[in-house]
Amino acid sequence: MDIIEIFKRFPQQEDCISYLEKVRWNGSPKCPYCGSTRSTPLANEQRHHCNNCNTSYSVTVNTIFHQTHLPLQKWLLAVSLILNAKKGISSRQLARDLDVHRNTAWRISMKIREAMSQKDHRELLTGIVEMDETYIGPRKPRREFPGDNRHDRGHCSNKTPVVGMVERGDYGEVRATVTKKDQLKAHDLSALVRKNVDPSQSLLMTDQYAGYGAISSFMPHRTVNHQVWYVDGDASTNTVESFWALLKRGIVGQFHKVSSRHLGKYVAEFCYRWNNRRNADIFGLTIAKALGVA
Repeated sequence: MDIIEIFKRFPQQEDCISYLEKVRWNGSPKCPYCGSTRSTPLANEQRHHCNNCNTSYSVTVNTIFHQTHLPLQKWLLAVSLILNAKKGISSRQLARDLDVHRNTAWRISMKIREAMSQKDHRELLTGIVEMDETYIGPRKPRREFPGDNRHDRGHCSNKTPVVGMVERGDYGEVRATVTKKDQLKAHDLSALVRKNVDPSQSLLMTDQYAGYGAISSFMPHRTVNHQVWYVDGDASTNTVESFWALLKRGIVGQFHKVSSRHLGKYVAEFCYRWNNRRNADIFGLTIAKALGVA
């Protein structure tokens, strides 16, 4: 859903609330405090009075919209803008688009990412799965002199490692996990594979990083030597590299700087968009997640 459709479908606050109520309750309001369905609509207000616990409530209680002072239309516009921005949208740009303060835009975007990162019961990856690690962080300045051997890439940098696994195919999903440098050993990476991949129905493709050496003991595993070639028959990691390209371009080109504290939420945002790239109603799914019903 684009912003034009948002303006057409939800021109008033009442329209937004009616839509949220339909998604969350589908005509049967339920008290978020006691769970009772015995309620009475309040006159001239889009709120409900619970006849069990004697409390009034609205559809936004216990959701990312709870106690917001912004019009809900701006929240829906923010969801649309974030979902349609393939490489992400910065809080400053979101603030300009919504005509709000940058701190407000940052809070909105983080709340929406919180909804995107909510864990659900996902199936394990199957088929041909590519696995790789990358490093996210600030770039170091150019070398000051020809003999300067400082590194700003890979294991020698101060960047935060992210490990990812991607299914090949038009509907293939991605799993990406922010980790630490001391958790890139063989037993750590093997545990990540077991958590996200079905060993009995998958073939794992990686590069020749030593941490992947133990994987072949419990599932089919092929490697590609990037010092010689990037594709060897069907052995490659080009799909996961494509995901890293999107993620890094978003970090460098849109957000410019992301703290390690919040990096996981940004990674989850890119995973969410990738995994739902074929979903015609990704907007509706996101709103359902924001309301806690998906």
